[in-house]
Amino acid sequence: MRHILAVLVENQPGVLTRVSGLFSRRGYNIDSLAVGQTHDPGVSRMTIVVDGDDQVIEQVVKQLDKLVDVIDVRDITVDEHVDRELVLIKVKAEPEIRGEIMQIVDIFRARIVDIGQNSLIIECTGDEGKIRAIENSLKPFGIQELVRTGMIAMVRGPKYEED
Repeated sequence: MRHILAVLVENQPGVLTRVSGLFSRRGYNIDSLAVGQTHDPGVSRMTIVVDGDDQVIEQVVKQLDKLVDVIDVRDITVDEHVDRELVLIKVKAEPEIRGEIMQIVDIFRARIVDIGQNSLIIECTGDEGKIRAIENSLKPFGIQELVRTGMIAMVRGPKYEED
């Protein structure tokens, strides 16, 4: 099963290495990892997406919680949450077919952020399904390059707080 972990950590050098090392030592691949500073400059938040059964993830959460730099760990998989990804897609776009590509961009509420002589760079944000759908819609035109940020997620309702 896919799990979404929200991890608050001290904003210190080496924290990312220690956290990711915990997963690699157990033979788990991280599907997605996004890290950024929170409203508190001394605290960063990691959103980690990983596949694994409930018991194994429970053990990983307990072991993460024991790391010195980790402030709090939550498995938010079953909580009501909002998640988003950002993707940049460079697609072949001869001038005569740009109109067709622009229609697709509009349908997905995406944006064209760069126009080259024979290409466009498109920016799209949304959940995993939306990102996959725009990618599939643009494949026939020829995707030259694609980069995704990885998922970020936030629980709905009251502020994420430490226990």
